[in-house]
Amino acid sequence: MIIAEKTSLATSTYSAAGAALPPDTWWDQTLAESQARRPLSRDRVTSAHVEAVRDTHALYSRSDQRLGGRAGRAALTAYLHTDVAGYLGARIPSEQLRKELMSAAGELAYLAGWMSFDSGEHGQAQAYFRLAVQMAAEADDAPLAGHVLRAMAHQAVDLGHPVRALDLAGASVDQRRFTEAHPRERALLGVVHAKALAAAGQKKPALAALRRAEDDLRHAPADRDGEPGRVYFFGEASLAHETACALRDLGDLTGAEKEFRRSVRTRRAAQHARTHAVTLGYLGAVQARQGHLDAACDTWNQALDAMTGVQSKRARDTVVQMRSTLSPLRGRGGSMAVKLDQRARDVLLNVG
Repeated sequence: MIIAEKTSLATSTYSAAGAALPPDTWWDQTLAESQARRPLSRDRVTSAHVEAVRDTHALYSRSDQRLGGRAGRAALTAYLHTDVAGYLGARIPSEQLRKELMSAAGELAYLAGWMSFDSGEHGQAQAYFRLAVQMAAEADDAPLAGHVLRAMAHQAVDLGHPVRALDLAGASVDQRRFTEAHPRERALLGVVHAKALAAAGQKKPALAALRRAEDDLRHAPADRDGEPGRVYFFGEASLAHETACALRDLGDLTGAEKEFRRSVRTRRAAQHARTHAVTLGYLGAVQARQGHLDAACDTWNQALDAMTGVQSKRARDTVVQMRSTLSPLRGRGGSMAVKLDQRARDVLLNVG
């Protein structure tokens, strides 16, 4: 895998057709072609290069959780297209090291896609996700492939493509992608599968998938021994957030509010400020849909507090939704809703 020019990825646009799954034969063929590829330079890759790529992933993943996808995204993609591309074209002394490097590069390409998704750059996100899937295939890393397909399903749900989302989420929990994953990652794959089922209106399978995801997380080891670093963020708070989204889409607003509240209560907000702000935004919207406007305004004020320094299109979208809900009330001067709307308008000028 030689990484494509950055400009071609940056100018891509999202396509539901482009999210179609490759044929079954593609996976083995891609692995074989990668194993036969000749180096493009005389440089030599070592395990230290692989560790450097993994360390970069950990650094920017935590930045994404705290500050949002636009914070550091340009630096991450530059590193991917320069240093990492160079490693992939160099001499790799063993098949095991080749697979480890490809997996590490695939995780970094996935993160570039996720940060682009959070930034609202959906075509670019899709292109990086597809690149990450190919790298996972070249590494013969089935759980990584499942992790990326799960992200693609999440994106498809958010963009209103439930059929494509269900295809992708179903593939993420299929065979080795699921069976070889650690329990924490199985819980993540499973809850997004439930979310896709809910978006497609399949209530009973969605609820069953939610129960399985809860069970998988319950069986995740407390010491996280052997888990891939890409799932460090996923715990009770994240599971509750995704569960709430699924219940909301199934029309269970009471259940959704309960799970959003659980997510807020159990999250380490300082380390996960972006997701915390999004969760509070969604919680306020669910409260407003139930007619609990005072509670919604209180929650939305907390969401605006959490957005300080965050650069995230998803967080920004919750503020836009907030203002849309408050729009009919703007004529009532002095009300809590009008004051909140003014604050939300100010925040939109600063949130990336």
